[in-house]
Amino acid sequence: MQHEANTLGSAPARASSQARWRALIHSPLALPLAGLIVVSLLMGLASDNFFTVSNWLNVLRQVSIVGILAVGMTFVILTGGIDLSVGAAMALAGTLSAGLIVNSGLPAPVALLAGVALAVGIGLLNGALVAWGRMPAIIVTLATMGVARGVGLIYSGGYPISGLPGWISWFGVGRIGMIPVPVILMLVVYALAWVLLQRTPFGRHVYAIGGNEMAARLSGVKTTRIKLAVYAISGFTSGLAAIILTGRLMSGQPNAGVGFELDAIAAVVLGGTAIAGGRGLVVGTLIGAVLLGILNNGLNLMGINPYLQDIIRGVIILLAIYIAREWR
Repeated sequence: MQHEANTLGSAPARASSQARWRALIHSPLALPLAGLIVVSLLMGLASDNFFTVSNWLNVLRQVSIVGILAVGMTFVILTGGIDLSVGAAMALAGTLSAGLIVNSGLPAPVALLAGVALAVGIGLLNGALVAWGRMPAIIVTLATMGVARGVGLIYSGGYPISGLPGWISWFGVGRIGMIPVPVILMLVVYALAWVLLQRTPFGRHVYAIGGNEMAARLSGVKTTRIKLAVYAISGFTSGLAAIILTGRLMSGQPNAGVGFELDAIAAVVLGGTAIAGGRGLVVGTLIGAVLLGILNNGLNLMGINPYLQDIIRGVIILLAIYIAREWR
């Protein structure tokens, strides 16, 4: 009898443990973490310098701009949208800031804030056209991408705007202790995004819209306002990335950021966020961004032909998306 009682008592415990294990395996973070570990081990075996502290700090510094862009992209994709304008908005914000400093004599802090405000404005325009205009996000942001890129080229005459104050480089190449400033800024942005998505009603509404927008609207969620807000957040992260890029290049580059929107989308998807929205974690996006950085860094350390690197990255991204779909 005692043995039977012990058996009956342990059965619920085993079932609970198995349920937790299944939940962990099917967590949005499971596959990105596994991919990060596997790719890191492979790159470490291929290059002796890969696991050095300096190399990892270099990887994080390299991915900081795309990583910050990917935060805003995560908010947008979680609602079922897309933002193709982030790279062009970043370039325009940096170009405007540099122009206001060099050509208009505006104080640098004010000019940098003006660039961020412009990027937020582009995000608000995208959000208004998507939410109130009921236009497809991919078409809206493709159009604003072209407009932003063209305005930047016209404003600068197609040339970089240089002659910035030396202290601006701190945002791009400065360090606090041994940690690069862009890495610190990126981690702060991710921490704030995590709090916003996981600990506030706003975050729950973002997930609700991505899961079922009609049901969210009927349950009282202000869907248009939430959509407007997520595109504004995407614009803000573009403006912040522009400050880092401007500090790194010490100039406003109207042609900068080409293809960055695709890298940001890849980071979000590799991080386990469903492209259709409603499922994903911003921590996963950070893992996805680092995974892209590790791939780039490891392939460079191995001396792989740059043209072949594009093929390898594309194949890995496709494979990761396929595995994630089958895993779910």
